[in-house]
Amino acid sequence: MSATNRQIRLAARPVGEVKPEDWEHRCEPHEAPGPGLFAGRTRAISLDPAMRGWLDDRPSYLPPVGIGEVMRAGSVIEVTASDHPGFQPGDHVVGTFGVQEYVVSDGRGAMKIDTSLAPPSTYLGALGMPGMTAYFGLLDVGALKDGETVVVSGAAGAVGTIAGQIAKAKGCRVVGIAGGPEKCALLTDELGFDAAIDYRADDVKKALREHAPDGIDVYFDNVGGDILDAALTRLAMHARVVVCGAISQYNNATPVKGPSNYLSLLVRRARMEGFVVFDYAKRYAQAAQEISAWIGAGRIKVKEHVVRGTVDDFPETFQMLFRGENVGKLVLELA
Repeated sequence: MSATNRQIRLAARPVGEVKPEDWEHRCEPHEAPGPGLFAGRTRAISLDPAMRGWLDDRPSYLPPVGIGEVMRAGSVIEVTASDHPGFQPGDHVVGTFGVQEYVVSDGRGAMKIDTSLAPPSTYLGALGMPGMTAYFGLLDVGALKDGETVVVSGAAGAVGTIAGQIAKAKGCRVVGIAGGPEKCALLTDELGFDAAIDYRADDVKKALREHAPDGIDVYFDNVGGDILDAALTRLAMHARVVVCGAISQYNNATPVKGPSNYLSLLVRRARMEGFVVFDYAKRYAQAAQEISAWIGAGRIKVKEHVVRGTVDDFPETFQMLFRGENVGKLVLELA
């Protein structure tokens, strides 16, 4: 028995902003699983800024998506048929299954989840890679201490919303940087940030002097560029700069802009360190347990931006990340 499998494949390497013609919409037959395999239908697809870097043919922490390959993405699927002892029809599974309607898998890298405890979108967000990124970036790389001053850029995004709330749960003063009054109001009024800076309307350097008068102990950077440069001017002694991402630079057709104020690291005896969340895979369960406890206690509020549609809606939904239209974790939920 077969079914039609809608897929999004990479048609061309983007130059600058990703264009519709960089994607191929393809229909393939989907067959029943063979021995040791299971099949499933995709229920939710994760959209993350890091995916833009996977489209470029340059050295990175993962090989680039190949031309003609199904676009790489984390997703939640519902098992529909199985010849695998570890997975049964009706199971919900999270893994890197790609942007396609149906999946056949041998189970490597796949993890069963309980959708009675949280919806699929949350296993792609707060309990998925963004939550793990915020947790390990802040607590391990940032070596956060109770009572410190933390500044988070991209604070209204999937990682930023969780990172700021973890810092609050640890008793820190938290300042978020986001774009627009609605996002800034969300940070302070709903998520408990102590202050928010609207980078579109405010003088970021001046606002950082006001909201972090004693300097920044941990700067959690999701955007790079000019905002990173502004934060570097306000570092406290022995500050830690956590390089999580640089969404302001991902669509550059010119070389990435590096920090011109990096000598602040020397003057303030600070350090700046990048990380890849996959390095902490053995500790994901620990992080998920603690994040779940914070959610249950009301100390972390989950913010998700769920778009309901089909696989063919992926390219336009992906662009929302770079137009700043999403609040919290962006997920494409398939009808």
